[in-house]
Amino acid sequence: MTDLRQRIIQASLPLFEKQGFHGVTVNQIVDDVGTSKGGFYHHFTSKDELLFVIHDTFITYVLEKAMVANETYKSPTKKLQAIVKDFVKVFDLYKPHISVFYQETIYLKPQYEHLIKKKRDQFKQIISKAISEGKDAGEFRNDLPVEITTMAILGMVNWTYKWYRRKGTKTIEEIGDIYVDLILHSVLRVETLESTSYRDALIEESFFTT
Repeated sequence: MTDLRQRIIQASLPLFEKQGFHGVTVNQIVDDVGTSKGGFYHHFTSKDELLFVIHDTFITYVLEKAMVANETYKSPTKKLQAIVKDFVKVFDLYKPHISVFYQETIYLKPQYEHLIKKKRDQFKQIISKAISEGKDAGEFRNDLPVEITTMAILGMVNWTYKWYRRKGTKTIEEIGDIYVDLILHSVLRVETLESTSYRDALIEESFFTT
């Protein structure tokens, strides 16, 4: 990604957050960046494409990380742990992008909305697959419905954008550890939880008191 392209994206984020997608003009963006309209249209065909790229950036990140976890780990528990940890990190790495996403997503053009939905569905399917594999392998509770468990994980982690603050008492890594602990305690069979090979995926009680 070129420096100018990145600068345009970064300049547009606070403008979209404060004034809304339709309240911001290309002129405002290029004035803020210190470039020309030609510079803008060299990198984006329209303001609509810019909005799509903002959405696509963080969704691509979590999808690619999930695909790596899926290929790297044989254990469904390890897969789910890695997926959740990287999923949580996105709320720190791309906090402004996500704010614009939730605020302005209704203005995505249908062709862009389709591309975003496709990637979100792929991400959901990877989580669902990890849960199914965990049940088949005897690591996860057999009574858990895959679809509801998947949606519960997505809903819980997605809500992070509402309350996460970089200056909060917990780092994003610590928050990720807490999410992993909550999720694994919910999905793992008692026998799996008691296995020493999975202890490193859980946090110690002292973590909460330090």
